[in-house]
Amino acid sequence: MIRRSWMAGGSIETTLELWASSLRDVKARIAPLFTQARVAASAGLFLDGLLGDERRKTGWMRAEAAGDPGPWRQQALLGRGRWDADALRDLVRDYAMETLADPDAVLVVDETGFLKQGKASCGVGRQYTGSAGKITNCQIGVFAAYVSRHGHAFIDRALYLPKAWTGDADRMAAAHVPAQTAFSTKPALALAMIGRAMAAGVPFDWVAADSVYGVGDIEIALRRAGKGYVLGVNANHHFGSWIGKPPVAGTAEEIAGALDPALWKRLSAGTGTKGERLHDWVYCELADLEAAEYDESRSGLWTRGLLIRKNIADGALAFFSTWCPAGTDIATLVRVEGHRWAIEDGFETAKNELGLDHNETRSWHGWLRHVSLVMLAFAMMAAIRHRANAAPPPKNTRTAQLKLTQP
Repeated sequence: MIRRSWMAGGSIETTLELWASSLRDVKARIAPLFTQARVAASAGLFLDGLLGDERRKTGWMRAEAAGDPGPWRQQALLGRGRWDADALRDLVRDYAMETLADPDAVLVVDETGFLKQGKASCGVGRQYTGSAGKITNCQIGVFAAYVSRHGHAFIDRALYLPKAWTGDADRMAAAHVPAQTAFSTKPALALAMIGRAMAAGVPFDWVAADSVYGVGDIEIALRRAGKGYVLGVNANHHFGSWIGKPPVAGTAEEIAGALDPALWKRLSAGTGTKGERLHDWVYCELADLEAAEYDESRSGLWTRGLLIRKNIADGALAFFSTWCPAGTDIATLVRVEGHRWAIEDGFETAKNELGLDHNETRSWHGWLRHVSLVMLAFAMMAAIRHRANAAPPPKNTRTAQLKLTQP
């Protein structure tokens, strides 16, 4: 059941012990979410199936792993059962914080696609997904991942509903979408997740996201909350500097083209599967602003800026709008941007090893329940990895001797 990719660092014995104790703990935590013991047991078996060795986490595969004669019990857990997927979402967030919490953490927002056939699965439609690199028939899920020096885990999720769905009451009702659900853009879904994290007291100093989420309400909300950000923007996004900063004006692409080549710095955005992720970077400070301009209860000088990344191999450029305490250096901003890699790694791991995209239900609550259970499995593995890799406590010879002499 334990894959090598989840065991980096710790001994096999330590990891096996952590695995068993963590799984018991997680199952005990989720039991109160269910009104019947048999449904709680089915949820525990569902987790066993997600964490199993089978590459496909279909209902039949999970049922076989659970010793059930068919997938009906697994399907009932996602479909007919009465339990709150949002309560599980919140439990996953709180559980992850016990291990991963750090005040310097980065909240990363991104989306991923779930390829589907037909028109019945909730939210499905022909839309672009980076997972396939094209417009195709799929669902889109927006996620928030918590990334710290201790590891990373998903702490929130939302199913994006295109207007073709929210404008069709019969279709919404057939998929059991709550009647009050209205159309929300992906940035609006992301902003709601950021708000939930802050309301729950999740500690983080930064938010990172790609250009889908890079301008507008998210920027203003983060400034008001005193959170720094590194948010992707398009090449044609306009920037301009204020008095006291080097003169800069034009689109992001125009500004990049006019820069002195000597300004570029080669920096690492973090360690990836192939070593340091090196790129060339430049940071343009655009304006210094008082935090009180966005929230009267806050003080301090903050800097608005433009961060530009250049691929060493082909010279491709990427652009980021930044907001940070005055004096923040470029290396810090590059580090924050590099944390986006963690959510991409999370999507890959959750799909390849935990069945994130193997959901067979068509309903709104079925998607949320399946995804939330996968998030729980992922958070458990993050906790195990962190604890297995932690340095063992120093041996206390006197304590050990006392234990040996005790009856």
